[in-house]
Amino acid sequence: MKPDQAVPKTIDEYIAGFPNDAQDVLQKIRMTIRKAAPESEETISYKMPAFTLNGNLVYFAGFEKHIGFYPIPTGIDKFKKELSVYKQGKGSVQFPLDKPIPYNLISKIVKFRVKENLDRVKSKQKKK
Repeated sequence: MKPDQAVPKTIDEYIAGFPNDAQDVLQKIRMTIRKAAPESEETISYKMPAFTLNGNLVYFAGFEKHIGFYPIPTGIDKFKKELSVYKQGKGSVQFPLDKPIPYNLISKIVKFRVKENLDRVKSKQKKK
């Protein structure tokens, strides 16, 4: 997202702000997340697309040379080996746009995050 751009209200608005080739990748990531977490809800949080299900699941964002994917630290830790070939930060990973995007890995991470959130809700209910 460019600094002078208005904050998008929907994921469609967010994706529309990118060049066509990046839009295709962002839409495919969005569909990969939707398929892996069909019960999740789409929103914009921290000025980027986010998916929630009993709390935050994952975020993603487009940049000039990469896609940022944010499955929070547990999503990164669980898939440390598979993600080791990508540049990372705490709770984030960068997928370069000049290399194939690992959609299957994104799907696995999202499914892990769904299970993590649902398990957290179940454990809270047991404590009541």
